[in-house]
Amino acid sequence: MIRKDFNYLQHMKIVIEKSTFDFLKGLKRNNNREWFEKNKKIYLEAQANVSTWVNQLIHEMNRHDQLQTVNGKESLYRIYNDVRFSEDKTPYNPRFAGYLKREKPMLRGGYYYWIKPGASRVACGFAHPKPEDLKRIREDIELNRQEWRKLLSGKKLRATFGEMQGDQVKTSPRGFAIDNPAIELLRYKQYWFEHSFTDNEVLSPDFLHRVNETFKTIRPFFNYMSDVLTTNRNGELL
Repeated sequence: MIRKDFNYLQHMKIVIEKSTFDFLKGLKRNNNREWFEKNKKIYLEAQANVSTWVNQLIHEMNRHDQLQTVNGKESLYRIYNDVRFSEDKTPYNPRFAGYLKREKPMLRGGYYYWIKPGASRVACGFAHPKPEDLKRIREDIELNRQEWRKLLSGKKLRATFGEMQGDQVKTSPRGFAIDNPAIELLRYKQYWFEHSFTDNEVLSPDFLHRVNETFKTIRPFFNYMSDVLTTNRNGELL
């Protein structure tokens, strides 16, 4: 018990600083290269703050999962916008965001986070399944629709994430009839879950603990999907 309390207090010290939020708010108001260059030192301090926070998050998550992502620096997305093919020509994205990969090939799914004043959230799931994975998932849905419904209606999962989100086809995917008993699940092209946090929650000492516990909630779904995506229709390992 003493060891557990000590570890909890240790990671409580790793917080998202208010100065990090202040930088992001300033960048949103002054989204131009001149302001950014004048505040480059503050940006680097804010980036280091989030990177350190993610380092500790990875450490905590590796107690109950196996992540391929090694550290916060590797995890973080660039703050610079790619304006070549975007209508938004502002040079920066005023948020710190990133992705945590699980160890493949056996562990599937991924974790995402966005630190952004007024719009902070975490997400997990399958944003862009490969065509062969999408086909295999739909095969399993057709064969095991009741198992899927039970999994997605779990109290803890629903309380944390609500309904599963993701893009869907409008009618039915190729190879599946419109009157298929599992059509409402077969339409999905993504399998996505999100949980939002208020600014006060993000800046609180236990934010890291909250995020870790939120990500833990998705594990039954990830475990099921990992089993599906590493086997064929007959349950044989690929």
